[in-house]
Amino acid sequence: MTKEVETTSKKSIVIGKVVRASMDKTISVEIERRIKHPLYNKFISKTTKLMAHDEDNASKVGDIVSLIQSRPVSKRKAWSLRKIIQEK
Repeated sequence: MTKEVETTSKKSIVIGKVVRASMDKTISVEIERRIKHPLYNKFISKTTKLMAHDEDNASKVGDIVSLIQSRPVSKRKAWSLRKIIQEK
């Protein structure tokens, strides 16, 4: 009677588009999310820009990437590149 236990990471995973990749081992990713306005019930698009660590400089501008939350690498960088979902 052994149970297989799946270990899932408690770290957040987000998907976004690379908007800047000119820095060494760093990419800037734009995350877009849609929220509903509480009073007017209209959907609003909000964007967030995140800095992420890209060890191999694998991603380019326009790529759709997946990021995972990690320990802070620098002042503004606390995310790491998980995988490239779609290349431009």
